[in-house]
Amino acid sequence: MKSTIKDVAKKANVSISTVSRVLNNPEIVAKDKRDKILEAIKELNYTPNALARGLIHKRTQTLGVLIPDISNLFYAELIKGMEDAARESGNNLIICNTDNNQNQRNASFKVLSEKQIDGIIFTSEPVFPDSYELFKQLGVPIVLAATHSLEYEIPSVKVNDEQAAFDATEYLIRQGHRHIGMISGSMLDPISGLPRIQGFLRALRTHGIDLNPDTCIEYGNYHFSDGYEAVKRLHKKFPDMTAVFATSDERALGCISYLHENNIKVPDDISVIGFDNTRMAGMCFPKLTTVAQPLYEMGQLVIRKLDRMINGEPLEELRTYMTHWIEERETVYNLKQ
Repeated sequence: MKSTIKDVAKKANVSISTVSRVLNNPEIVAKDKRDKILEAIKELNYTPNALARGLIHKRTQTLGVLIPDISNLFYAELIKGMEDAARESGNNLIICNTDNNQNQRNASFKVLSEKQIDGIIFTSEPVFPDSYELFKQLGVPIVLAATHSLEYEIPSVKVNDEQAAFDATEYLIRQGHRHIGMISGSMLDPISGLPRIQGFLRALRTHGIDLNPDTCIEYGNYHFSDGYEAVKRLHKKFPDMTAVFATSDERALGCISYLHENNIKVPDDISVIGFDNTRMAGMCFPKLTTVAQPLYEMGQLVIRKLDRMINGEPLEELRTYMTHWIEERETVYNLKQ
């Protein structure tokens, strides 16, 4: 059977309250007594009950993370950054996959509330009024990762999606491309869908390129199959296209797969640029040029922000925009050469 605090007290010949003091404030217990208790803990392999300690300190050292699609590799590096930073600050993570489903999201909030988590990280999705009400009901600090809210004063960490899309499109233009297609998320998505479309169109306008959005933009979700099907439609209606900006790496790889199957060479015939710089970007052939987000560092920063809030410390800024860059590899051809 698992040892209890009572067993430790009996073996060390002290009171239960003295054992508790050693566990929570060891510096106030005399060294000889403290050493005896620590030796008993070691011999009995005693592990303190985390929930009981949480009731004493009013903290469970547990943070909840809501992810809309855990199968997307975008979240692997993000969560790794969160996990490493959480470990440094003595916290544990509970990962909840919501599947972009409101009922699943609400169920996850209920579970996290029952677990008495100390704070929540909400990723990627917009903060609609119903979610904000759930945040308030939980009554714990919230930080947004890879999303933000301009309606509510909630701390957030993300890249500037509009500027990142502008830079990706301008990169293609500077390589000599003027017939550029885009594979995008929904215009109804205010976090990454609409801003990236706006950045794409701004770059075209800035460089005097007149393209009809109905002709040069196709829409889909963020998976490989969505990129595959979207570029099929895009190439059919825009056969003069020489480059594609796919707004996720998975979409970009789906795009490359379709082009390869139809004997369209990347980058010789059509160049492709992705978005995110997930690990798969450097594993495919040809290796994917993409807009890089500092996903690991983003994960670390959201945890540090959340930890400061839990400890009642002030934040340096409410909304943090992290630096993005173009990671050049092999899928963009310079037409000026």
